[in-house]
Amino acid sequence: MRNIVSIFRKSNFYVLIVCAVFLFIISGCGSTTPSADNSESISQTTDTPTSIDENSEQVKDDDKKKEETVNNKEPSSSLTTLTEKDTTTKKETTKTETTTTTEAVKPTLTTPNGKLTVHYIDVGQGASQLIQTPSGKTMLIDGGNNDDEQRMVSYLNKQGVKKVDVLIGTHPDADHIGGLDAVVDSFDIGKIYMPRVSSNTKTYESLLTSIKNKNLKVTTAKAGINIDLDNQLDIKMIAPVKTYDDKNEMSAVVKLTYGNNSFLFTGDAESGSESDMINSGANLKSDVLLIGHHGSNSSTSQTFLNAVDPTYAVIQVGNNSYGHPTDNILKRLNSENIKIYRNDLQGTIIFTSDGTNIKPSVSAWKYTATTNKEETSSESTSTTITKKEPAASSDTKNETKTESNTSVYYKNCDAVRAAGKDPLYKGDPGYSTKLDRDKDGIACER
Repeated sequence: MRNIVSIFRKSNFYVLIVCAVFLFIISGCGSTTPSADNSESISQTTDTPTSIDENSEQVKDDDKKKEETVNNKEPSSSLTTLTEKDTTTKKETTKTETTTTTEAVKPTLTTPNGKLTVHYIDVGQGASQLIQTPSGKTMLIDGGNNDDEQRMVSYLNKQGVKKVDVLIGTHPDADHIGGLDAVVDSFDIGKIYMPRVSSNTKTYESLLTSIKNKNLKVTTAKAGINIDLDNQLDIKMIAPVKTYDDKNEMSAVVKLTYGNNSFLFTGDAESGSESDMINSGANLKSDVLLIGHHGSNSSTSQTFLNAVDPTYAVIQVGNNSYGHPTDNILKRLNSENIKIYRNDLQGTIIFTSDGTNIKPSVSAWKYTATTNKEETSSESTSTTITKKEPAASSDTKNETKTESNTSVYYKNCDAVRAAGKDPLYKGDPGYSTKLDRDKDGIACER
């Protein structure tokens, strides 16, 4: 026994070492489990929501998992459910933040900044309008006649145009699209709009060829289209509302709004299209109205004029044998105290707008009955010499006899134009009151 005690005392130092090692081993084994738990906790934290309540739920789930791990059981589905909830929460949060950001940078149409310029280019007996936006974008509506090609290119160059961002051919008549092929050939072109109506003329084919050569596409012009040109402008196409047999009625009609100012571009839209625009519920109210069909009686009905209620009216017209603009239209505009501007008498007319005020480049043309009577007389003389127009007659029987005696029949004005016989005057082969909508003795006038 003494020997054992002696050995134990002699070996006390070694025993202490052994005990220390033993305690170290026990301590190390005890820390292994928490280490694994901490690893799991970090992994879960990745999807942990920031709310206090959800963090509390996470802690409870962690405790449950530890108990289940000790008992060698599978984790409960509560963690999966929470993760799905967290993911959903994050998606909703991200979506809300994205929407808020978009709305924050979205420009408003109520705070205009810059100058809008609208050019009613003098192309003679034709039509063309150039719009230059506050941000420097360009929209061209129509391009005059075939002999206006160089004029169009030169005018655009003079205005510093490098690219036509939006090009609109209102309808296939030569006096509206004649110069557009040269524009397509000479400038970079963005989007092109034209109504779904064709023509077998060389003018129309030439435009389509120029478009094809540049691998451009044509978007159908129709009511309901919003044109994206400048984020400060609201540009809507409000016609054609329907499909019509007459190309004029198929004209693309565009309303442009900049701040409190607005412009309405009508092409050759006639009373049928005007009526459908009104019935469509479109807001036609505009400060500046391009008078339809060069001032023909077939357009600018009193009802339509009332709906637009313009301050300014522009008539794109040149020397012609059609009697444009007619005295009826001029009287109608004058009676409403609308300021009239004419290319044939005043050249190119330019309007500038800051979104609040509109300034024309020239003074309004003064209408007087005496002045217009002299002009009408001069135009009638020219018409008689050129077209040999017979004296107007209100004799219905005589008119019927004239129609029944002719062997020429035209289905509509498109057929008349295709034959190169427009306009038709009372007494001409093929003339009929069916083709003469305004009953002024001139059918299928442009």
